[in-house]
Amino acid sequence: MKILGIYILIMGVLMGFSLSIDLFLGVGMRTSLKNAFNPFRVMEAVEFVVIFLLVFSLVIESVRSFYQKRNVKTNNSEKQP
Repeated sequence: MKILGIYILIMGVLMGFSLSIDLFLGVGMRTSLKNAFNPFRVMEAVEFVVIFLLVFSLVIESVRSFYQKRNVKTNNSEKQP
């Protein structure tokens, strides 16, 4: 879960940085948002599938790791007298 949070944090910081630079240059907010999301607008269907699979695998791996660590902790606490 930490890895997923770090990815989201980095993406948010970079998009905020891009928006702030556009605003400092005098570009309107609507145009700044279009510029920030432009890479997603020009993607083809195959690229969307690939990015979805990458994000999906990241989420699944984070959830699996979380439950695996939780099960190990509960099993260790049950074994100790």
